[in-house]
Amino acid sequence: MRSVTILGATGSVGTSTLDLVERAPDRFRVRALTAYSDVAKLAAAAHRTDAELAVVADEACLPALRDALAGTATRVAGGRAAVIEAAASGADWTMGAIVGCAGLEPVMAAVAGGGTVVLANKEPLVSAGELILAAAAASGATLLPADSEHNAIFQCFAPAQAKAVRRIVLTASGGPFRDWSTDAMRAVTPAQAVAHPNWSMGAKISVDSATMMNKGLELIEAARLFPVDLERIEIVIHPQSVIHSAVEYHDGSMLAQLGPSDMRVPIAHCLAWPDRMETPMAPLDLVALGRLDFAAPDVERFPALRLAREALAAGGARPAILNAANEMAVAAFLAGKIGFLEIAAIVADTLATFDPPFPGTVDAVVAVDAEARARASDLIRGRVEDPVA
Repeated sequence: MRSVTILGATGSVGTSTLDLVERAPDRFRVRALTAYSDVAKLAAAAHRTDAELAVVADEACLPALRDALAGTATRVAGGRAAVIEAAASGADWTMGAIVGCAGLEPVMAAVAGGGTVVLANKEPLVSAGELILAAAAASGATLLPADSEHNAIFQCFAPAQAKAVRRIVLTASGGPFRDWSTDAMRAVTPAQAVAHPNWSMGAKISVDSATMMNKGLELIEAARLFPVDLERIEIVIHPQSVIHSAVEYHDGSMLAQLGPSDMRVPIAHCLAWPDRMETPMAPLDLVALGRLDFAAPDVERFPALRLAREALAAGGARPAILNAANEMAVAAFLAGKIGFLEIAAIVADTLATFDPPFPGTVDAVVAVDAEARARASDLIRGRVEDPVA
């Protein structure tokens, strides 16, 4: 029986992971569950799974969690340090699904433990990829990607034949505005941006998909995970989201992974790896699907793609700055403070005004992240106070 910790258990990825774990109680034992502040959902999950530990990151919510789990065998804790301790508690398998760069330190703690760490949040690899990979090499941890695209690449990529890989093709749905003009996107509302046509996701990642920053972050993540030059990683719009990504070899063979638009498919692959497990998904009906479409992305209408590629090429602190500024800009957009097209503009302006040395430690990454957020906040404040500027 494999012990499991889920960091970010109440989000969409955490909920999908719990669904699979609960369908196979003879295979998995829950070591720890964490959430930011959703006490009701966290406590319910801990009840259902007999979790050993439940942690709420917002320490003010700890009394409510303690009350909700009174009389059970589940231990409770609260605060950021407690989340990190839960990550380091020695589970065989850890899901890293805390949204944003807040997931960096918990992921690093899990990696240091040397077990299997599944990466569902892109930001730690984007902001501190070199450090995570070095820590995994030192501890012997196994890193598995749960993003549908990177999991697809993982399934198609033969490490022993890495030199024979011609290119990696990252597919993208294009989001809800893939066919909209730039002028039309100026008036996009948060409600429109979070309504993804294919996937059920949280608000932040849904907006990232709408701006295509999500695909830019995935580009950086793919470059960290797979030994392929940046120039050989291609992004292709695929509206149906059935082919999740592909790997082409220099003999002309292209291997692709297909599946429904449901995160339980890649998560199940990671849960059972190196074996397979059943999921509740219906078989993919290719006849009913009928057709698969592809198109090149428009980097003029979606500048986030260019910004991400440039940040990866420049290296150093640039990816961390890109990610931090984007998180602040998306939050401002969701709060109604800036327009949809201003998200990428805030990121570009932050990158233009901040270029520190390479952050060689986690603390240095956290410091770069904090400074980038402060600068992005100033830029957002300036736009709110002077919208014409």
